[in-house]
Amino acid sequence: MNSSSSHLLVVDDEPKLRELVKAYLTKEGYVVGAVKDGPSLDQYLKTNDVDLVILDLMLPGEDGLSIGRRLRQQNNLPIIILSARCEELDRIVGLEMGADDYLGKPFNPRELLARIRSVLRRSKADNDNSETEAKKDLFFGPYCLNIEKYQLTKDDEIVTLTIGEFTLLRIFLENPNRVLNREQLLEKTKGYNYSPLDRSVDVCVGRLRRKIEINPAEPSYLQTIWGAGYLFTIDG
Repeated sequence: MNSSSSHLLVVDDEPKLRELVKAYLTKEGYVVGAVKDGPSLDQYLKTNDVDLVILDLMLPGEDGLSIGRRLRQQNNLPIIILSARCEELDRIVGLEMGADDYLGKPFNPRELLARIRSVLRRSKADNDNSETEAKKDLFFGPYCLNIEKYQLTKDDEIVTLTIGEFTLLRIFLENPNRVLNREQLLEKTKGYNYSPLDRSVDVCVGRLRRKIEINPAEPSYLQTIWGAGYLFTIDG
């Protein structure tokens, strides 16, 4: 994918960091906007088509988590949280909110770039896929995952998914009745060096269960195989 076709928006109240990130990503070929808070973000989105938001948690007025939840309700815009609050609880809360990734400050710009590229790859259809593959539907129970539209439906009713949830569900559906461990899923979903303590897959599994299972506490489709990983059973 050509990075120059992607429009990024940095939301951070630190002017120096905001401009440094903007300058770095612009140099890498992206179209980059930079704003300081929620109202500025809302105004920017009214006049610009954005492909990904890089969102700080600690903002004046409406905080990043609140903004992220609001964005999730409005559209499926990919979000990377960028924050000095990098404790495990904050990371999990950010991912539960629906963020596609989370990077703590201070950070290496190259790592941010790798994560942006990974999230953007997951948010767009793979250009190397054949037209037939791109249009394939995947089914389980009353659900249909439309690969071309990046859309999940249940009895023709749309079930809203984040990009991360869609990607993970697709991986499970393309590997039914097969145990996949956390490392395999991180490799398939992120494609960059990750921490052995990365819990984003577990968080995303929890979100998926709340959306597709009748009883998330006793899942029928997406089962945990203790000590091994996760198993997706199409017939539930």
